[in-house]
Order: sequence, then C-alpha cells, then structure tokens
Amino acid sequence: MVSSRSTAKQAPVLWRFASGAAAFGVFVDAERCWVGNQRGDVYTVTHGGTVTGRFRLPDGVKCIVADDFWIYAGADDGKVYDLSGKVPRVAYEIAEDVDIYWLDIHDGVLGVSDRAGRITAIDHEDEFQWARTGYGQYAWMVRCDGEAVYHGTTTGVARYDAADGTPAWRADLRGEVLFGWQEAASVYAGTSDGAVHRLRKSDGATEAVYRCDATVFSCATAPGGRYVFAGDNHSSIYCFAADGTRLWKLGTGCGSAFSMQYLDDRLYIVTTDGTLACIDATEAAIGAAQAGTVPEPVDVKAAAGLAAVEPAVTLETASQIAVDAGGGVVVECVREGDRLRVRVVSEGYDSGWNVQFPKGVREAGARYVVEGVRPSAQDGFYRAYGDIRRLV
Repeated sequence: MVSSRSTAKQAPVLWRFASGAAAFGVFVDAERCWVGNQRGDVYTVTHGGTVTGRFRLPDGVKCIVADDFWIYAGADDGKVYDLSGKVPRVAYEIAEDVDIYWLDIHDGVLGVSDRAGRITAIDHEDEFQWARTGYGQYAWMVRCDGEAVYHGTTTGVARYDAADGTPAWRADLRGEVLFGWQEAASVYAGTSDGAVHRLRKSDGATEAVYRCDATVFSCATAPGGRYVFAGDNHSSIYCFAADGTRLWKLGTGCGSAFSMQYLDDRLYIVTTDGTLACIDATEAAIGAAQAGTVPEPVDVKAAAGLAAVEPAVTLETASQIAVDAGGGVVVECVREGDRLRVRVVSEGYDSGWNVQFPKGVREAGARYVVEGVRPSAQDGFYRAYGDIRRLV
C-alpha cells in the first residue's frame, strides 16, 4: 500500500505522536489512546497528548481491540496479547503460520481474519470453535457481535453465525474490502474502489454508499452512524452525513490513515508513516480548516527513559497475608483430563465455572491472585483481569 500526499486542505490536527513505524492498530477509550506499529511497539497516550506507557511485542501489531475491560493486540507472530495488566500476556495463540490481518472480540470469543481469507472463531479457553475458508483472500475485516461474525475479503462481506459459523448471507462488492466497522444494526466496509458501503446486518442489503476519491484504507463512525469517516490512500480523510452526503475532505499532513476511531468530537488516526494524530472534528474547527486556518500541531514525544515492557511468563508472588490485607481474588489451576483449567477459590463465586486465564502461566495445583474476576455476559465462565501474582 503506497500513499501520496493529499492536495486537500489540511485537517485541524491538535497533536501527533510519531510511533516509529507504520501503524495499523488504534484504540481509544475515555482514559487513553493506544497505538500499535509494525515494529511491535504499543504506546499509550492521554487525550491531551502525553505518552504514559510502552509495550514491546515480538512482532508487528496489526490491530488493537477492546472487550469490556480488556485490551487485546493481534501480532504478526500469530498470537493475541492481553495488555490489560502491567505485563503483556498471551491470551490467544492462533498459529505461527497464520498471518493475522484483523481481529475482533465479543465476550471472550475471538474472531480472526487472515491473509488467506479465512475466518476463525476461538473461545475464552483459547480453544478452536469453528473456521470457514471465506469467499476471497486478504481478509482485512472482521467484526463480532453477540449473534454473528462479519467477514470482509477481496470479494465482499459475509455474515456467519457466531455459535457455529453457519453462513447467513453474502454481499458482493466492487473492489477489495480493506477495513470494517460496525454499529448496532449495520456494518461498514471500506473498499479499494473508493467507497464505504453500509450494509444491514440482518440481510446484507446496501443501506448507503459513501463515495471517496481514492482507495479507502479505513473508516469509522460517530455513535449511531450519525457521521461516517473515511481515510484514503492519498492521505485524505472524509466526513459524510448518514445518508451519504459528503460534508468535508481534508489532508492529514502525516500519511494515509490505516485505522481510525472517533470519540467526543475528536477523530484519532494512525498512519502509514507511524503517526497517531488527534484531529479536532468539531464544526468550528473543520470550518476554519476549510477556510485555510488550522492550529499548529503539538509534536508529542515519549520520555527518553520510558522502558518498553515485554511479554513474560514469570509472575510476581504474593502471600495469603498480603492477599487478606490488600484484597484480590484467589484462583487455582486444576487438571481436567489433558487440559489445565482455572477455577475461583475465593468465597462468593461459582467454583464450577472456568476462568479465562493466560495459558502460558498455568501450572497444575498452583494458586494465583488476580485483581478481580467478572462473569461473562453470556454466563458460564469468569474473566480474570488486572495483574496476576502467584500465591506462595
């Protein structure tokens, strides 16, 4: 994918952070922004533009997604890392020969799309649920909800039943699908023919088409699809009304947007040159930019001494006295046939439920202390969160 400089007027970039390599992964929540690049670096940045943390994964990061409390990064080594604690832990291990293009997760069930055009579903125990070959190659789109998985490839978008992968519908599109987004009732597919297509989740029918001037690398929406944003391969970003009316087009000034997300009148993009940029998407700022007036962007720098935290399978230890004094939930690893399961030992929980817990640190008979556990939305298992310590 090669980008060229946009001839559009410049967007009102408030601040920008150079991550050091082409960046595909971005996630933004109320607390911070995440950017992951092809060198394996993942940085956290405040909304005001202060770098607060850095992880170093073994391979390039293609995407960053959230599932309730949990933040996951999919990497080119075929693993998905949980970044919710102080240290990255392997949460899902796909396969070394699977080139992950994108992933999404809903209530602990992971959907993975890959270079070969496959779609694979993996449950909370990192165990295979189902897989489908798909209808094309280079699957850059996967979006999951409680009912279905939506998969975009070189030929279009298909819907599969979340439970068993049964195909529901297929929507053929002009051009290759290069990005996907979803709202409650619609999915959005950005394509190489210069458009974002809004498809109805129930049957795949086209609800609207948002026409850009070049190949669409990424797209996003304001809540409810009120606005639709797109980034093309000529370093331009667009905003459309829900009905498809183009409202504006502006240049990024920092490469083409591989991924984007909108939150609270700000559009966050990560780009081909590795920049995480925060764009003021208010009506006043956009109007001024269209008239040629933009703020001077603040160039955010990471502190020279900011250490990169790498994945590890070693754990800190904790005593029962410390647990009694400081809180936490105690879980135990037990052998069940040829598998290791984790169950809650602390009082007040269902001891028959398994706990979603990193496989790399499981040892039969060992007990661990976690910050807490939460029941899954569908019930039947718990999900551990926070840092993990071994109880000694």
